Amino acid sequence: MVPLTANARIVLEARYLKKDNKGKIIETPEQMFKRVAKAVSLPDRRYRQNPKKAEKEFYELMSGLKFLPNSPTLMNAGTEKQMLSACFVLPVEDSLESIFTTLKNMALIEQVGGGVGFNFSALRSKGSVVGSTKGVASGPVSFMKIYDASTEVIKQGSRRRGAMMGILNANHPDIEEFITAKQKGDMLNNFNLSVAVPDYFMKKANNSKLFKLIAENAWKTGDPGLVFIDEINRKHPLKDKITSTNPCAEAPLLPYESCNLGSINLSKFVKNNKVDFEELKKAVHTGVHFLDNVIDVNKYPVKETELITKANRKIGLGVMGFAEMLIQLNVAYDSDEAVAFAEKLMRFIRAEAENASIELARKRGAFPNFKKSKLKRKQRNAAVTSIAPTGTISIIAGTSSGIEPLFAVSFVREVLNTKLAETNHLFSDIAKERGFYTKELMEKAAQWGSVQKLNVPADVKRLFVISHEIKPEWHVKVQAAFQRWVDNAVSKTVNLPSNASIDDVMAVYLSAWKMKCKGITVYRYGSKSEQVLYAGEDAVKVHSEFSGGCIKGECSL
Repeated sequence: MVPLTANARIVLEARYLKKDNKGKIIETPEQMFKRVAKAVSLPDRRYRQNPKKAEKEFYELMSGLKFLPNSPTLMNAGTEKQMLSACFVLPVEDSLESIFTTLKNMALIEQVGGGVGFNFSALRSKGSVVGSTKGVASGPVSFMKIYDASTEVIKQGSRRRGAMMGILNANHPDIEEFITAKQKGDMLNNFNLSVAVPDYFMKKANNSKLFKLIAENAWKTGDPGLVFIDEINRKHPLKDKITSTNPCAEAPLLPYESCNLGSINLSKFVKNNKVDFEELKKAVHTGVHFLDNVIDVNKYPVKETELITKANRKIGLGVMGFAEMLIQLNVAYDSDEAVAFAEKLMRFIRAEAENASIELARKRGAFPNFKKSKLKRKQRNAAVTSIAPTGTISIIAGTSSGIEPLFAVSFVREVLNTKLAETNHLFSDIAKERGFYTKELMEKAAQWGSVQKLNVPADVKRLFVISHEIKPEWHVKVQAAFQRWVDNAVSKTVNLPSNASIDDVMAVYLSAWKMKCKGITVYRYGSKSEQVLYAGEDAVKVHSEFSGGCIKGECSL
């Protein structure tokens, strides 16, 4: 098994490893990977394949940190819970019965670690007359508050924080209330918010007061993002219409549908400054096999979800460690070379993932709804690729998140109320190899988060450009390059510096639509009183407020 970083062990012990009734940890990370591999390999017997062979392949891939499934799989596989999916979408219809049936189903899903997305546009607007009672409707935002409060209670006893996506169509009468809902800072904190915008809206966006209101609130609070609903449905492999996504928008799903995700750690596939495409191909095929098995071994908290998930068998194989792979290849993130490489890389992964799904279809049969799809070749899975944010699993893998650039060379990350300090190991390694490593240099890197003012070679500065130093258009170009070869969607945040303008936000939104992204999210640094990542002086301040031990520059704070 590949050695884990200190921060990886902290996260695993806090969240993933099995514990007894007294809260004592009763398994090691190695045992966790063995538990997951064994549980997920079991469906192979049903298809007259050798589960022991699959178990070995799954274990080697995970323990080598080359691939990790989404958090619920690591937590629950081989346990009584056995709920392994991260992503769900539930319908909300315009009746009290539907609203509270969905609330109940949401609670059941969140209790076992799933996140849920909703589109609330079917609910009548605030002030409308309710025909059955002649009363007055309170509108979508009022019911979202109930969902938010319920999630707040559920997450107190859960190992995985409850997360939701709330979507409202741009033409809903209550859209302005929805857009401004987070301005006070104490509402809907368990929701990500997105406005579903059609093409006709975006074509007139520059002349739209509503578009400016969306950008203004995203500038202030990070919400709402945009979901380009027409592009999602154009590319959806099934003929049914999508209205919502999972909480981080990488999985557009039909009502009741779920999706299980897994990510390949790209930083493990660079050898001698080149991508080992043969090894990457093997990992893709094993990853697809793994995720397809999850559908069969999964214990679904809602019956309707089991039926439609098994009918469509969508999976989401994605990547993490893209920024680190670029550094290993000596390519700057904000460059034409990086954008072209991103497209080449994801095109390869998508092709091999589809090949793996076609191969599985020959052995196991195509997904039952294949005849209702737009697909020409029989696949095991209606969708195969997705780019997730990989928050905590990238910590376990010891690499950069998803396809994001480095947030900072040294920063503080908050996970489950624990402060984790991280210094990028590639920067430390290069500094040592090239002879400019000093304790003082590393302290300054931690203080500033950036290397641009440090006394380091120019090519190192170019390689280690961080998120806020990258112009917004490069963020969008990279996202669009990946999206061209992803059949679900891409979760990515365009991180803006604190001095970014509302016009900058509008420009990002417009360019993302023009480049055929399926959604877009921005976050202006410091626009929330609390955030997950801190860099520079903010990180130093966080350091000073907590105490803990450090191992090789990584601290539990």
